This record gives sequence, structure tokens and C-alpha cells, in this order.
Amino acid sequence: MDGLTQATAADEWQLRCDLAALYRLVAHHKMTDLIYTHISARVPGPEHHFLINRYGVLFHEMRASDLVKIDLDGRVVEDQPESKRINTAGFIIHSAIHMARPDLACVIHTHTPDGIAVSVQDHGLLPLTQQSMKFYKRIAYHDYEGISLDLSERERLVRDLGSHKAMILHSHGLLVGGATIHEAFHNIYYLERACQTQIKALGGGGKLKLPPAAVCEHAARQFDALSAEHYAFFWNSALRLVEAEAPAIRR
Repeated sequence: MDGLTQATAADEWQLRCDLAALYRLVAHHKMTDLIYTHISARVPGPEHHFLINRYGVLFHEMRASDLVKIDLDGRVVEDQPESKRINTAGFIIHSAIHMARPDLACVIHTHTPDGIAVSVQDHGLLPLTQQSMKFYKRIAYHDYEGISLDLSERERLVRDLGSHKAMILHSHGLLVGGATIHEAFHNIYYLERACQTQIKALGGGGKLKLPPAAVCEHAARQFDALSAEHYAFFWNSALRLVEAEAPAIRR
């Protein structure tokens, strides 16, 4: 389904269930920061609505009904809006990407210790491992401006992201997008692993061996060639990690 095709009620409910499952998978992999990060998914249709977490609900307890549908101005566009508070910083970051990048149906933002640690390293993400090769010359950087409460930051987030699907926010954390929830999860899983490995490798104190640039680019192109079918296969396998929580997710 493309971004302009109107979602049916059943389509939207399935999107809510998939997004709630994604929240729980991110929690399973310990990529949470209590209530302070966010994941969003575009609701197909010309209105440009998207779903984001209700502020205060922890990732590991997210249910389909806990997700809030908002417009690009941050207004809640469903029943009982007064009871559905969202994180303002989350709205600003995610609305910026959804406004400018219709190719990204899902956006994930994290504050993990290793992601933040890499964000303060001047050299950025190094091509040290197979996981990091996925982002070789395919990752953006955004300078820290304080807590994201200023609407004007949206244009700079979009400018810095450019055509990439991943960005490191200096002194802040990680941001990825994907054409599907499946791809977005693959991107954050790989980017987080790449950051974890980099911090461990640099902490070892020894001289690091980086592959030649041609090899890095070759590996990156191999990742570029991954299909939607592969991302769906990866997603369906990962879902078994939260299989026991499926009844709660679908509430």
C-alpha cells in the first residue's frame, strides 16, 4: 500500500499491532530510555497522519490502543484527544521526517548508551564491522541544538538527513527510518549493534584494523540489495521473541 492509498479500519488496526510489537521488540533488545524516546508509523492516506506512542506508556507494555494518531501539526485526530498526551520533542522529530520523506513509513529514535557514546565521537561511526558497513557513506549527522522543542529544527533535521535512512544526532542518540516497519527495525538493530561494537573496540585500547574503502563500499551495496522479502523474513523471526505478548499487543 502506498502512502496516498486510504487505509481501511482493518489496515490501520494491523499497523497499530505491528507498531506496538515493534515497541516491545525495541524494549526486548534494551534500546529504551523509559518514556523519553519514540517510534512512529505513517497511516496510509492523503491526510498524512501518523501513529506515535502515548506519553508515559513504557515500550514493553505498549498496546495497539496506546498508540495515538496525530497530524503534521501535532493535533490528536481520534476520540478523547484530551486523554492522549504525546511527547512534544517526539512530534517535532518525527513530523519533520514524515513531512519530508514519504518513502519512510516508519521512524525510530533511540537514546541508547552506545548510540549516544558514538554520537559524541568526532569521527562518527567507523566502518569496523559488517554491521557498520550497512551505513558506510550512508549515514547522516545532526548537530545538537538542545531538547527538540523548537519547530524550526524540523527543517535542519530534514536537511541533514538528506536522502539517507539513518542519522546520528550528536550528543543525543540515533534515528533511522524504513519503507516498512520491517526495514526500520532491521536498520535500528544493525545501527545499534554497530555502535555497541565500536565502543567495545575503541575501549580495548589496541590498534584497529579497518577494511579497505572498496570492500566497505562493496559490503554497503550488498546491504542496499536486501529485498522487502528479506526484511519481512527478519521481522517475522524477531516477532517470536514477543510471541507470548501477542494478546496484550492486540488490545
